[in-house]
Amino acid sequence: VQLQASGGGLVQPGGSLRLSCATSGLDFSDNAGAWYRQFPGEERELVASITSGGRRRYAESVEGRFTISRDNAANTLYLRMNSLTPEDTAVYYCNVGGRYLSGRYYPTTVWGQGTLVTVSS
Repeated sequence: VQLQASGGGLVQPGGSLRLSCATSGLDFSDNAGAWYRQFPGEERELVASITSGGRRRYAESVEGRFTISRDNAANTLYLRMNSLTPEDTAVYYCNVGGRYLSGRYYPTTVWGQGTLVTVSS
């Protein structure tokens, strides 16, 4: 399994970005996926997840601002981020093929390289 995240960059507060995660080596359409982020010195935290059927869940901190989506034909996972604040500055990682337990997504051990999002004026 290979995951290639892209789309990060520098954006001003209030701006938007769309992250992409291109996948290969698995049947993407049959698998759940998720986005995580990692702040300096901290562990990765779950930002959003989506089931193979398209059911979405979000961390409270991004609810209403971020949208996770998937394009099964393109084997790609997306994260649309709106109304960005400096507190969203982090390295964002995608994960695909994890499992849901009690409604929460648990990742596999395969991660892409991450993409840096910097929100600053």
